[in-house]
Amino acid sequence: MSRQVFFYDAPDRFVAGTVGLPGRRSFYLQATAAGRTTSVALEKTQVAALAERIDELLDEVVRRSGGNAPVPAVSPAELSDTAPLESPVEEEFRVGTMALAWDGEDERMIVEAQALVELDADSDEDLADAEERLLQDDENGPPMLRVRLTGTMARAFAKRALEVVNAGRPPCPLCSLPLDPEGHVCPRQNGYRRDA
Repeated sequence: MSRQVFFYDAPDRFVAGTVGLPGRRSFYLQATAAGRTTSVALEKTQVAALAERIDELLDEVVRRSGGNAPVPAVSPAELSDTAPLESPVEEEFRVGTMALAWDGEDERMIVEAQALVELDADSDEDLADAEERLLQDDENGPPMLRVRLTGTMARAFAKRALEVVNAGRPPCPLCSLPLDPEGHVCPRQNGYRRDA
C-alpha cells in the first residue's frame, strides 16, 4: 500500500487545538485549504516541543540572514487565530515523529508529522534497521502530514500552540501541579486536603 501524504503548501489555516475539558483534552494539529481539512492527534508535550522548536528555528533563520529573512520577530497581531478547530474533528492518525526544516530557496518552514508506528524487532540491530527505514522518505511508509508555511504563518502557529498548551488546568499555588475541578491531594500538605 502506498504512503498517504496529506500535503498543504501555504494552507489557509494551520493550527494546534484541543477537544475536551482541561485535564481530559485531546490535542490536534489541523491544516485547512481549498475546502479540505486534515486533523492529526498528538500529545501535549509534542505540541509544546513543536512550537518551541519552530520559534528557535525561525530565530536562527533571522540571525543567519542578518535580519533580512521575511520572518517577523514576533507573531503579528492581525494573524492571531483564536477560533476553535474545524468540526467535525476526524483523526487521520496519531503522530509519532515530527520534523522541521527551513527551505531557504522558497523561504518556507516545512513541518512534517508522521504516524506512530509499532516497530517489530528481535534484536537491537533489527530495531536500528527498522528505525532507519522509518526515517527514509519511503513510498510505502506510514501516513504523513506535510505543511509548508511562510515565516509569518509559522510564528503565528507557534504562538497559538503555546497558548493552547498553557490554557489547561491552573497550577496549585503550593506545588505547581495541575488542579482538577474537584481539587487535588497536594504533596506540600502531606496529602491532606483543605476543607473550604
